[in-house]
Amino acid sequence: MSHKAVFEGLVFDENDTLLDISYVGGEACYIVDDEGFKLHVPSEHVDRQVLDMMREQIMANKDLIAEQTAEMIGQDDIFTHAIITNQLENVDDQLTHLLKHGIPESGRIYLGMLGFKIVINHHGDVIRVEQPSVPIDDE
Repeated sequence: MSHKAVFEGLVFDENDTLLDISYVGGEACYIVDDEGFKLHVPSEHVDRQVLDMMREQIMANKDLIAEQTAEMIGQDDIFTHAIITNQLENVDDQLTHLLKHGIPESGRIYLGMLGFKIVINHHGDVIRVEQPSVPIDDE
């Protein structure tokens, strides 16, 4: 049972309506309007789907992420690369922390401004996640 909706303000229904948050017995829920009937979808069900997808993307690209991060912080050496790679290996702990504490409001606002959006159906199944992307450079 999750007491925080990790992606509050970023979850939409199939009709492109932003979903409100409500609490049922202390559990955070996304409210889906199904032709006037308010369905309360546990936020953890939705949030875990999105976090699992992000985890898969991180793990599939961990070497590139480590390399680019080390380069970005100006510490492009083997030790920094190893530290970053180790942190990426522990991504499950970080995602569990997110489920427990959520993303700060300023972070969610920023994600929304960048175009991050989660679309779910009335069962709470994620239909798609729209993520900001950077154009691929030919170099």
